[in-house]
Amino acid sequence: MTAIVLGASRKTLLKVVGVAGGYVAAWLVASAVVAFRVARLNVSAAQASSGMYAFGDSLLFLGVFGVAALVPSGVALSLLRDHGRVWAVLSTLGLAIAVTGVTAAILFAVGSHAPPSTLATLAGFSVLRILVAPLLAMAFLVCTIFAPRGASRSAFVAATVMEAFVSAYGGVVWFAPMFFGAR
Repeated sequence: MTAIVLGASRKTLLKVVGVAGGYVAAWLVASAVVAFRVARLNVSAAQASSGMYAFGDSLLFLGVFGVAALVPSGVALSLLRDHGRVWAVLSTLGLAIAVTGVTAAILFAVGSHAPPSTLATLAGFSVLRILVAPLLAMAFLVCTIFAPRGASRSAFVAATVMEAFVSAYGGVVWFAPMFFGAR
């Protein structure tokens, strides 16, 4: 009996170490991509706009890490598949996060051309939330794939759709004018 328990705990420990190793690998890949970008950088331009370059590097790291971390996240979610309470909490949290994305898109749409006010300030900050929407859409899609059938899966489908909408809105508002002319 003790050997079975030890074997199961060893197996669980190996799975946890594997997931943690996947996150470390994602961090290393993201760091390498940013390091490669920095190595190929025009130093004088970077010094003139160091804050902008730092923000861009942060977004690059976040994007690469987020995409690379989808694999270990999927493995971790598959290990949690039989834990209903975990899925209930995760799906509720996912819906709450997705609602903030829709709220940010609405704030940006309403307040981006407003005169200086609290609304205009919130619209400016909502850009940061909209930028993260594509990564969250992918994360919620992975959660949808591994969620058990029922309310949790439905909640993740809704969260994925909301984040996809916010991503599409950001793409249309910011990138379509670059490719198809000014507004």
